[in-house]
Amino acid sequence: MTELIQIFANNLLPILLISGTGFFLAKAFHIEPRTFGRIIFYILYPVMVLDLLIRNKLSFSAILGTSGFALCVLLVTGGLTLLIGLMFKLERPVLLAVLLASIFANSGNYGLPLISFAFGQDALAYASIYYITTALLFNTVGVLIASMGHMNIKNALLGILKVPTIYSILVALVIMQTSWVMPTPLQRTVTLLAGGAIPCMLILLGMELQRAQWNKNILAISISTVIRLIIGPFIGWGLSLLFGFKGPALQAGVTDAALPTAVMTTILATEYNLEPSLVTSIVFTSTLLSPLTLTPVLFFLMGK
Repeated sequence: MTELIQIFANNLLPILLISGTGFFLAKAFHIEPRTFGRIIFYILYPVMVLDLLIRNKLSFSAILGTSGFALCVLLVTGGLTLLIGLMFKLERPVLLAVLLASIFANSGNYGLPLISFAFGQDALAYASIYYITTALLFNTVGVLIASMGHMNIKNALLGILKVPTIYSILVALVIMQTSWVMPTPLQRTVTLLAGGAIPCMLILLGMELQRAQWNKNILAISISTVIRLIIGPFIGWGLSLLFGFKGPALQAGVTDAALPTAVMTTILATEYNLEPSLVTSIVFTSTLLSPLTLTPVLFFLMGK
């Protein structure tokens, strides 16, 4: 029990404290998180993805394996969510909201610092690739899911082209292929912006949680929360064994699969009017309950 408390205090509590500052800041000064979220979505978030891609030093096979693992986690989670949602006959907007909230974990502003604290830089390298892969999927598949609630597929696909992270990934790939070295002023600009992304995203998480409006669809909230926090670790563990992951790769992969719903889903849900109160409630519930499930997951993985 003492070791579990230490794991919580050393790895999860700092994240909750930073989110807490955003919660009380928004409550005290009535700050609108949507504007802050757009700064993150259009500037800090894509620059951080660019920076992570450029600095990563994993082998191509490790990058490919981690990306494939992240894609499989999304597909298995999404398939299970659709199956359960259809079984309970959820309406289309509700089903899409639950799908969005279930398949995209908070692997950025929650996962990266957590894995860094718990397992160190080796695991963080794998977590970065996982995050970049899910960021790409979030800004393509996620935008498609969110927009399909009220758009046809053609307009939803066109909307993907407006997402800035797509272009930051393309720029990063060009830089990696050409071995171009950024001029010092530009490199320092990227480093400063990227360094501010995770703290700002944690603060945004708190701000979003503060304005959460409780949605009465307990069934939808429960489905997504259970999939993310309870079923997620088992999906991650099973796929990690299938991919032959060991050590830092195993630790990062299972932890990422066990994380609560991504706060960025609330931004997409708000932008595309896809049951935003429901998505916010899922983010709030899964984040609030996540220490109860993540602490034993971390305890288990520390011995691997």
